[in-house]
Amino acid sequence: MENSPQSSSSKPTLTSAPSLMETMMGLLRIRVKRGVNLAVRDVHSSDPYVVVKLGDQKMKTRVVKKDVNPEWNEDLTLSVSDASLKVKLTVYDHDIFSKDDNMGDAEFEIQTFIDSLKMNLDELPSGTIITRIQPCRSNCLAEESCVMWSGGRVIQDMCLRLRNVECGEVEIELQWIDLPGSRGLY
Repeated sequence: MENSPQSSSSKPTLTSAPSLMETMMGLLRIRVKRGVNLAVRDVHSSDPYVVVKLGDQKMKTRVVKKDVNPEWNEDLTLSVSDASLKVKLTVYDHDIFSKDDNMGDAEFEIQTFIDSLKMNLDELPSGTIITRIQPCRSNCLAEESCVMWSGGRVIQDMCLRLRNVECGEVEIELQWIDLPGSRGLY
């Protein structure tokens, strides 16, 4: 009875959970460019900063003092394992003696951007628009957003209209970073 469980000389197999690199598709770099006509939350102005969340990850920009049209030009980088998740962006007014005030939020999907990355685009001239996304009730776009091939990479510029606030928009740009050892886009 060589095949019986008692006489088997095989060792137990250990199964391990996949590593972070094996589940990660790559990195999403979000360049938070600027805020436009943000809400006033202090006496005459606001001290805004932006928080972006994807799944359980959270990154934030620096605070810009007394400016409702702040220029951040900061890159926030998040790892992507699931392209169906939406990115949530929230603007806050920094306060020293009380809880920071919410200045509005927006959500955006990254699936269309990631689908564009999967195309063979190397032969396209720089500046070619791959796809256009129109503003509608199901997204927070203030205007048309174009996914384009620029300088040998895919980028997407967005102007997001903030929700749950009287006014304000945030301009961002998406870029993708491939990681050696990650599972990639497929």
